[in-house]
Amino acid sequence: MGNTSCIFFACVDQASIGVVERWGRFEKLAEPGLHLFNPCAGQWLAGVLSTRISSLDVRIETKTKDNVFVQLVCSIQYRVMKRHADDAFYELQNPKEQIQAFVFDVPRMDLDELFEQKGEVAKAVLEEIEKVMGEYGYSIEHILMVDIIPDSSVRKAMNEINAAQRLQLASVYKGEAEKILQVKRAEAEAEAKYLGGVGVARQRQAITDGLRENILNFSHKVEGTSAKEVMDLIMITQYFDTIKDLGNSSKNTTVFIPHGPGHVRDIGEQIRNGLMEAASAKVNVE
Repeated sequence: MGNTSCIFFACVDQASIGVVERWGRFEKLAEPGLHLFNPCAGQWLAGVLSTRISSLDVRIETKTKDNVFVQLVCSIQYRVMKRHADDAFYELQNPKEQIQAFVFDVPRMDLDELFEQKGEVAKAVLEEIEKVMGEYGYSIEHILMVDIIPDSSVRKAMNEINAAQRLQLASVYKGEAEKILQVKRAEAEAEAKYLGGVGVARQRQAITDGLRENILNFSHKVEGTSAKEVMDLIMITQYFDTIKDLGNSSKNTTVFIPHGPGHVRDIGEQIRNGLMEAASAKVNVE
């Protein structure tokens, strides 16, 4: 870039800018095109700078505010400003190293903030480098934060923390689901018991109504029989039918029941009293 060219004419390519010196001192900038020089008067083309956008990939290792070492990878797009091409030519020996030196100042941020605010970090870095490199004739066009790479042990710890949080959340959801399941199961069981009770009550009511109708029909058709005698007869028949059913049952179950005429009479008294109480309750309701 500092080589001199002792020729009478030179051509500056498109998207480039030439630096013209006279006797080793900057004289002017040469736009793209053909230029004539007078070497005898000490005038020559000292160098040519490209004004195209260049890309610089930067990877540096730094430490965050919470003392975590990370590697930061970014892509910087920059170019030489035509009106300050002489500053870019003379002020910086190696512009890439200078840009890289001013890239990041992230110790002011925690690691989590660094991940969450990648765009804000790139914007802040862009503003910072623009102020510095602008004095040397360079324009920073864009900065893209490519990647943030913490230390392997830190990545492992972050994954374990994330996995533990997800397991904890899954346990909460599982507990809520089991709670809902138990509540629904209890509600279903209560509803089943209620409906079972209603069914038993209706069954007993139907048996009671049937016995009452049988007793009344028998008393009217057979003269000289009282309701008590008909009830005793029905009870004895039911008693022996029950014993028969127990004997024919295939289940190996032993059932102890009182046996004898006196017990049959007691059962009949209980049923008869129940019928009378049911009839009395019905009359009171009406």
